Amino acid sequence: MKYTLLAAATLAAVTALPAVAQETAPPKPVTVTGSVALVSDYRLRGVSQTDKEMAVQGGITVAHESGLYGGVWASNLAGWGTFGGSNMELDLIGGYKHAVGGGAIDVGLTWYMYPGGASKTDFAEPYAKLSGTIGPVNLLAGVAYAPKQQALGKWYNSGASAQTGIYDNPGKKNDNLYLWGDFASAIPTTPLTAKAHIGYSKGNSGLGPNGTSAAPTGEYWDWLLGADYAIKGTPLTLGVAYVDTDITKRQAAYLQPNFSSTKNGSSIAASQVVFAVTAAF
Repeated sequence: MKYTLLAAATLAAVTALPAVAQETAPPKPVTVTGSVALVSDYRLRGVSQTDKEMAVQGGITVAHESGLYGGVWASNLAGWGTFGGSNMELDLIGGYKHAVGGGAIDVGLTWYMYPGGASKTDFAEPYAKLSGTIGPVNLLAGVAYAPKQQALGKWYNSGASAQTGIYDNPGKKNDNLYLWGDFASAIPTTPLTAKAHIGYSKGNSGLGPNGTSAAPTGEYWDWLLGADYAIKGTPLTLGVAYVDTDITKRQAAYLQPNFSSTKNGSSIAASQVVFAVTAAF
C-alpha cells in the first residue's frame, strides 16, 4: 500500500574513446534494479502505517526489453497498518511500460499482501501512469482503481464497532480510487532534486475487516514537498519530505481509537517531516 514518488530518469552515456573506436553497447534484454531504504515513518497516501515510527523497506524489479516487468516490494508495519501475522506488507507488482513521444505510459497491477495476517485483507489494485518532461521538470500522472473487494469493504461503521469485534456489515465489498501527480526537478549545479506529490483518495467511509481502511474518512487529499540528495560516487540518496493530509481530528473522530498513534493518541494523518536513506542498485 505504498506510494513512491517516481521521477523519470535519463542516463546519458558519454565515452572518452576515439571516434573510430566508439561503439554503443546493445541494450540488455533483461535488467534487474532494486533498492533498500530506511525511513523515519512509512506514510501511505499521507497516513502512517508504522505508528509514526521507523520502517525498513526494500524492493526489486525485473524488466524485459519488450516493456514487461515484474517486481516485489516489502515493508514492516505497526499501529494502524497492522494486519497481524508478521506485521508486514508484501506487494507483488506486474505491468507493461511503453515509450510514447518523449514520455512513457505504464499500466499494471499491484497485489497487496499481508503474510500471516488476518483473513480477507489482501486485495488487487490495477493502475495506469503517464510520465513525461516539461523543460527541466519530470512529471507523472497516475490513477489506481481497485474494484469491489472484501478487503476494501465497510465491515465496521466506526472505530467503536471495530473494538467490539462484531461486524456491522460482514462480507461487504467496496472499491477504491486513487488519483495522483508527481513532480521532480534537478536543481542546477547541485546534487539535489526537488520533489512534490499530490493525491486524492475516495473509498469506503468506515473500516475494513481488520479495522483499517485504504481511504480513511472515505475521501481526502494528501500531499508531499521535499528534496533528495544524491551522494556522489555512492548508490546512496538522502531524502527529506514534508507530508500532510486534509484529514482533521474532527473528521476522523468516528474512526477512533483505531485511527491514532497507539503511544499518545495523536493523529497519524497529521503533518510530519519524513527522512529517508536509500541505497539503489
